[in-house]
Amino acid sequence: MYFMESVLSSAFFFVLSFGILITFHEFGHYWVARKLGVKVLCFSVGFGKTLWSKNRGVDNTEYVSAAIPLGGYVKMLDEREGPVAEAELSRAFNRQPLSHRAAIVAAGPVFNFLLAIVLYWLIFMVGVEGLKPFVGEVAPGSPATAAGFQTGDEIISIGGAATPSWSSVLLTLIDKGL
Repeated sequence: MYFMESVLSSAFFFVLSFGILITFHEFGHYWVARKLGVKVLCFSVGFGKTLWSKNRGVDNTEYVSAAIPLGGYVKMLDEREGPVAEAELSRAFNRQPLSHRAAIVAAGPVFNFLLAIVLYWLIFMVGVEGLKPFVGEVAPGSPATAAGFQTGDEIISIGGAATPSWSSVLLTLIDKGL
């Protein structure tokens, strides 16, 4: 039972994490395209069956959430995709200068990189609790058996020094010369 819960929760968090990364990536393309005057026709997260869709904004951009959140795309106005009205030619992706097209293409990975910086900064500022020091298997005849350790024991302190994590256990053992 625990194994199945573990697999399901791991799969859920994998899909959730991937969905967040994809959303930020696609938002990078979308945001830069809009800032540079390119008309965005569709912003989609996921592929497969459409679960939710809404058109809004000045350009009537379609926002889509699809069933499988393991991909996405930003569809921009482009003459290579079909005819474009004369009045909107200046807003077509393929009519943009190379610098604008390069910025739009690079924006997705850049947004992912910026997200990584923000997340690492948050982890650094908030901190991450280390693994609690629980005893695993105690081999018969080992020094751990002689000391009275049993499988599942938590190491709370060593020589009066608190050990809230495995790294503190290691540092305390080194410090005490054990």
